[in-house]
This record gives sequence, C-alpha cells and structure tokens, in this order.
Amino acid sequence: MSDGGEGAGGVRRIVIVGGGTAGWMSAAYLARKLSHLPISITVVDSAAIGTVGVGEATVPAIRDFLAAVELGEPDVLAATEGTIKYGIRFVDWGGPGHSFFHPFGLYGVPARGVAFHHYWLKMRAAGHDLPLSRYCVATQLAERGLFLPPTDRPVNDLGVFNFALHFDASKFAAMLRRLSVANGVEHIDAQIEDFDRDPENGRLVAVRTADGQTIAGDLWVDCSGFRSLLLGEAMAVPFVDWQHWLPCDRAIALPCRAAGPHKPMTTATARPAGWQWHIPLQHRVGNGHVYCSAFMSDEDAERTLRDNLEGEVIAEPNRLRFATGHRARFWEGNVVGVGLSAGFLEPLESTSIVLIQSALERLVALFPAHDMDPRLATTYNRQSLLEFERLRDFLVLHYLRNRRIGEPFWDAMREIALPHGLQERIDAWQAGGEFVRREWDTFQDPSWLSMYAGFGDLPDRHHPLADQFGVAELTDSFDRMRAAIDATLRHAEPHADFIKRHRAAAA
Repeated sequence: MSDGGEGAGGVRRIVIVGGGTAGWMSAAYLARKLSHLPISITVVDSAAIGTVGVGEATVPAIRDFLAAVELGEPDVLAATEGTIKYGIRFVDWGGPGHSFFHPFGLYGVPARGVAFHHYWLKMRAAGHDLPLSRYCVATQLAERGLFLPPTDRPVNDLGVFNFALHFDASKFAAMLRRLSVANGVEHIDAQIEDFDRDPENGRLVAVRTADGQTIAGDLWVDCSGFRSLLLGEAMAVPFVDWQHWLPCDRAIALPCRAAGPHKPMTTATARPAGWQWHIPLQHRVGNGHVYCSAFMSDEDAERTLRDNLEGEVIAEPNRLRFATGHRARFWEGNVVGVGLSAGFLEPLESTSIVLIQSALERLVALFPAHDMDPRLATTYNRQSLLEFERLRDFLVLHYLRNRRIGEPFWDAMREIALPHGLQERIDAWQAGGEFVRREWDTFQDPSWLSMYAGFGDLPDRHHPLADQFGVAELTDSFDRMRAAIDATLRHAEPHADFIKRHRAAAA
C-alpha cells in the first residue's frame, strides 16, 4: 500500500497544530490508521498556551475510539481517574423538583412491527402510570449506582445498552501524547507566530515559530481551539454564528472534592440563566456553569456555581467565553479543523469529544492525495455541517421544552424561532408519535423519546397498530419486561466497587 500511496502522489507530512484533547486524539488516531503509509506526523503546540481542558464527559462512541487506537478501557479509567457514565440526568429543566434521565440504551421491546413507546402510550391512555425509566437497563443501572458491561449478543432490545466514560481531560490528553510519541509522532513545543501560503493555490505551506523554526507540511490539522489559528486566521474561513438559537455564551469551571460515592451518570441542573454540569471522577468532581451573559452577570454566575458545590473547591476557576456555531467550511484547501477550531456546541449532551472523533473518522475515510482534490473537501464539509445541525437541533429541543415559567431566560428560550427541520420532527412526534430520522444524526430515536417523555410532551394518540394487543396482554408483557430487567441487574456490581477494584488492579 505504500507503493500505491507514492504513485498517487500521497501526502507525506501531516502537521497538527495544537495539543490538548483534540490535538492528541488526532495524533493517536492518525498514527494508528495511517501506520502503513510513509507519512510523518508532527504535533506543534506550546506549553505556554493553555488548553480549555474542561470536557470530561463522553458518549459511548468513545469506546470505539479507544479500540481504534488500541487503548484498553481499564487502563484509561486508571490513568485518567475515570468513572462510568450510563447517561445524563436533567434536573429542574421541567420545573423545580422535576428530573428525567437520557440513557445510553433502548426502551422496552417492540412487537409485531410496532415500537415499544406506542404500547407505552396505549397503557398510559388506559390509566396505567408506568415510568418509562423502568423499561431501560441503562437508566436502572445509573439510578441504582450499578455497573454491568453490555453483552455482545443481547436476547432482545431490552438488553441493548451501552456506557461512556468520565475522565480527567488533561490526563487523557497526556495518555494520548505518550501513546502518540511511542507510535512515532514528533512533538515540537513551540509557539506559532506566522504562516506561509502558496500564492498560486492558497494552500498552507509552512508555519514559522517564535524560536525561528520553519515547519512545512502537506496536510494540516487545526486543533488550536477557539482561536482557530489555521482555519480561521491563516485560511480566513468565516464563522457562522448560531447564538440566536443557543445564546449561552460563557462558562465557568470549578472542580471540588467529592462528598461521597456517585452514581454512574452526568448531571445537568437548570439554573436561572443556564445550567450546571456535575461530572464525578475518582479524585474529584468536575463542575461548571454554562450561562447567557445577557441574563446573568459573571459575578452572579460564579456565585451561583459556588453555592451549589458539594465539597471544597480545589482549583482556581476557569472562565470561558464562546460563541455557538461553526466555521463556514471545516476543510479549506489543505487545512482541516478538528475540535473547537472548527466549531462549538455547548456541552449539554457531552458531544465535544465525539465531534473530534467523527471528524477524524471522516478525514481518514476521505484521505486526500497531495493534490487535495476539492471534491473530498466538499463531501467532508457537507457531512460535518449536517452533523453539527443535527446536534444543534437536539440541543435546542432541551431549551424549547423547558417548564421554568416566569424566568426571563427560560421564557425567552421557549419562544425562539426554530431551526429549519426541527419543527417537522416535533410535528411528527406530536401528531403520531413518530420520529423523523435524518442523515448524520448522532442521537437516535430513544434519545428523542427521553426528551419528549421527560418534558411530558406526549402525542395525543398511539399508533393504531398498537391495538393488536389488549391492555390485559400488555400489562402482562410490561410486568415481564420489568422482571427481566431486575433479573439482569442482579448480575451487576456497585459502581463504586467496580472502580475500586480496577484502581487496585492498576496500582
């Protein structure tokens, strides 16, 4: 394959600008996937420039990434002070004292071509108050503080669930850096001051550093964070602002000591002008407050966060300013933006790391020759935009369906003009309990169901095909489903014991 790459005028030098999670995920992934090709990979970052480093929660796709770079999950948990995550609990979004759970798993079992939720809706209409959470293994594991790995061959949909990880982002980046260097990636600690572009085709040729180095490359991966040094500055790709849909524009992160063992979940708690995250790790709790500066001052935001911590603060606050949106193009010339340099969506559903991962998967799938065929970039940009738009719509739904009446920020969020396509999804659900599926959806039907049901936004009717079974038959079926889940949970162990066991083994 090396000969083929050379004959096709292959890329020889990949330069990744920026370290942190995005930079070292890029280095580790590309080094592994392109190891058969005669390509050098260099990471250029500066220890003098800090990274955002507060993203500590993931979605189950992280397990695919770890497998791709050949890292074992137990090793990652040990090296990053990690814990397990079965989903996200949303607290007070539906009003004070109200909460619901978005799990990484399916609900119930379909029958005769009819989705489970239509039978659930039929039972509710018949007067049976059956919490949706009782029909999802992932939700029950999270709520009961248990750990159980998913089976490779579930008997039916009731056994389909997954988990993700919480970890210390800086420790995760350090682990990936060690792996990347061991796999031949060169690391240059330098600060970039200028860049050179080809006057004929506009491609990036080289960057120049403060210490006098000139670093040349064929393909550039911009992982420089919000600054977007290459894609935004060098290539002058404009930013598309989405703040009219997602107006939160600031965050403050503040870790604290844990008050005790935690359940395997992330928690997102609504606050007067935004929301607060709670991410339990082995050695601390990650906390942050995402808020809209038009409705809350920085001082009030920090006070709100400090007033709602469970333990002693153990670091100085990390204050961030951002704009939700993306670069007009994610791949321009020979520069590909990965991570914050390409775009930003608030971490309400822990999607920052999966966006890095999917960007790298697309880049490898569409890997260019030296001539940088623009058709590859066109495809990449289309796919990237669709992924961002789908995620945006899912996040907007969280705010749109809030029930925090009488609070200016939340009242305003219920009245926002919807992005194109989101109204169609909502209409299909409300009219007939159906889900509209779209290309590059990150979150599938169960995720949308958890949001609709969590906010009490249910259709007026179930599908007529659900009437194939009577209420008595369904009552028996629902009882058996709950019993099956309870039987499954008897094979689980307390999450705290699982973490303790792995920590001892690593030590």
